[in-house]
Amino acid sequence: MRLPQPFYRLPLRFDAARLREEVAALPEAAWADHPNRITGNSCVRLISVDGEENDEVDGAMQPTEHLRASPYMRQVLASLTVRWSRSRLMRLAPGAVVPEHADINHHWFSRVRVHIPIVTDPRVAFHCDGQSVHMAEGEAWIFDNWRRHSVENGSDRARIHLVADTQGHHGFWQFVSERTGNEIMPRRLDFDPLLDLMPLTEQRLPEPLMPVSELQRLLEDFATELTVSSQAAAERVGGARQMLAAWADEWRDYHARHVTGELQREAVLELQARWREQSRIRLADLVMRANGVAAMQVIEARVLQHLQYQPRRTASATMDKRSRVRIALERPVFIIAAPRSGSSLLFETLQQSPDLVSFGDEAHWLIESHPALRPGAPGVDSNRLSAAELSAQVRGAVLERAAARLAEVDFSGRTAQASLLEKTPKNALRVPFLNALWPEARFVFLWRDPRESIASIMAAWQSRRFVTYPALPGWPGPWSLLLPPGWQQQRDRGAAALAAWQWQSSNQIALDDLTQLEAGRWLALSYADFIADAAGNLRRLCDFLGVAYTQQMRQLLAGDLPLSRYTVSPPRPDKWRVHQSAIEAELPGLQPLWQRLRRL
Repeated sequence: MRLPQPFYRLPLRFDAARLREEVAALPEAAWADHPNRITGNSCVRLISVDGEENDEVDGAMQPTEHLRASPYMRQVLASLTVRWSRSRLMRLAPGAVVPEHADINHHWFSRVRVHIPIVTDPRVAFHCDGQSVHMAEGEAWIFDNWRRHSVENGSDRARIHLVADTQGHHGFWQFVSERTGNEIMPRRLDFDPLLDLMPLTEQRLPEPLMPVSELQRLLEDFATELTVSSQAAAERVGGARQMLAAWADEWRDYHARHVTGELQREAVLELQARWREQSRIRLADLVMRANGVAAMQVIEARVLQHLQYQPRRTASATMDKRSRVRIALERPVFIIAAPRSGSSLLFETLQQSPDLVSFGDEAHWLIESHPALRPGAPGVDSNRLSAAELSAQVRGAVLERAAARLAEVDFSGRTAQASLLEKTPKNALRVPFLNALWPEARFVFLWRDPRESIASIMAAWQSRRFVTYPALPGWPGPWSLLLPPGWQQQRDRGAAALAAWQWQSSNQIALDDLTQLEAGRWLALSYADFIADAAGNLRRLCDFLGVAYTQQMRQLLAGDLPLSRYTVSPPRPDKWRVHQSAIEAELPGLQPLWQRLRRL
């Protein structure tokens, strides 16, 4: 929520010692990874959708078992008399940071976050729009999270805050506006053992279609924040505002035609795709005035993804096959990885979750069965696909083919909310296309030490088991594995150089594309970490995806990891040394990307 100033310290004080006692009483298992997977950040969910272990923001909010077991935390939250949305304990490890960012999602347009420090240190600093404060234990703060902000824990102990999101009410905002810093004596609220309070929580579900008035407010606010990132783009602002006004008119008409009848999901998706294409043209080089975030990124996160509400999925024993296929395709999971990065092993392990369903194997046919998307089609000379290639005709054809293939899959043993799991290495070059096709998709980015990957890519070429294109114009012989842009210039390179180029191209393109998405939509995992602690990393991955981590998975990982179906020869740490000299000659050019991957 946009506020007149970066920080407000509320005239309230709470008993931090009592709060620390309740935090200490929680089991360590209550702490989950931060939903954005920020290193050193973890949380305990206190208020969530249906009171369950999730990080969703749309739905009926209820206290979790952790809040129910913490009477003073309940009194603290109830004392402000507002209705709370998602609320958590947030822990920041010693030396950890929350990187600078701005909260641009739809959830934050009308909500503010209250911070109540429980464990902290003077060396913990909160920065917002050029100002810095230390939030002391027992205090209460709010801040303007639309502005760019970050947190640094420069101390040697974990920082823990109670953070709670609310829209507030008239009395709350009057209370905030009347505060005058240290001139008001803080009101102290101590623990009362005789009080068994439960805070109020948000209960209203979003409407099936975003109300016309809400879209109007969002677009008007967005328009006031539009500015240019370069003087050359100055003339774009007027055209962008005209586009937004046209959107408001179009949505008013669409709403009138559809809101009282049967909702047409495909029609909304088509409208979203058209608006995305318009914004790609009209919002290029435009940013938000207060935080500098790209306008296209904000309009996607705040408006386009929320035109149509998708109710939280629940199990149903009587759900028919068509409904299960539709649900599986609503929010698919894509494993994104360069060739020979261990993605088959990860895919085959994740398939054990009853909350995921797959086509059974790599789905090269899903994209390349469509002539317009194959290399050699007009404008397509490799496996690289952007959102520009997603016409309405292509969208319909891909979704229809995916649904038809899933209709042949056996869903027995899968929950009613099972999502599609897909793993095809060529998708490392298609993230923008997949994101435009499935705006709610989630991505798991798996990367591997280049020495190991390059050696495995060389072995794959030599085995001739991974031929993807038997003949390419101007290429001597069959081509193996994915086809990055610029393949025509690789003709005279040696085996190691060609393999290094495939590793570099696919990882570079995938990482560049993924970093354009919201942080909560993708997770990075190194193959080395997965092998070193398969069970721990798989649990982390399942938590991120919101899927079950089952006993079958635990048993599968209890001993030596099984070989995947595409293993050429059993792995061993030094296998790459067979080609050591040739591979090491390529490493200097790979160092910048390798270092970037290691920092993930």
